[in-house]
Amino acid sequence: MTAIQHRTPLAALLVAGVLAASLTACGGDDAGKASDTAGGASAKAAATAPASPAADPMADPAADKASAGQPFGAACAAVPKDGAGSFAGMAADPVATAASHNPLLSTLVSAVTKAGLVDTLNSAKDITVFAPTDDAFAKLPKKDLDAVLADKDKLTRILTYHVVPQRLSPSTLTGAHKTLETHEVTATGSAPDFTVNGAAKVLCGNVQTANATVYIVDTVLMPAS
Repeated sequence: MTAIQHRTPLAALLVAGVLAASLTACGGDDAGKASDTAGGASAKAAATAPASPAADPMADPAADKASAGQPFGAACAAVPKDGAGSFAGMAADPVATAASHNPLLSTLVSAVTKAGLVDTLNSAKDITVFAPTDDAFAKLPKKDLDAVLADKDKLTRILTYHVVPQRLSPSTLTGAHKTLETHEVTATGSAPDFTVNGAAKVLCGNVQTANATVYIVDTVLMPAS
């Protein structure tokens, strides 16, 4: 009886060990299966998830800027990056003052000064100005330009023909608009390719000043006689 009593605890320990090992093995298989199942579900979800939209290679950055309310156009690159002549600097000043800091508009500023329109434009509220560049004025024969600059009444008519008494955003620019001179200007196209009166191209548009929206154009606009 003594020998049997010594063997019984040993046998019990061996059986318990075998059972524990079996349970561990079963648990490992179940965990592996669960892991495989979870991994498969994740892979399936990733495969069926909608892909992120790719950038459109045909998208026009200038059109994006226009739709975002930013200045747009090739000539905008000539605007200083900082200082009073920058977009931020011009936004803080009324339109005639802002134009005086823009290197593209020195002839226009001189003409506005000769016509005595600086205070008129600076004090106007919510206007749109089509601003011819220096090169636009240079397209005019010198004798014609000199004659216009010497005739205050005619110069005033021409300059006020470039001003619309309301702010026009890129989305509202297309169409006919009555000017301060009383005749209409007509804009066609869509951002970023606008044309005014069928000839003047917008080179840099949607430039903001404290009281105006400015579209810099490559041709001087002439009112009807």
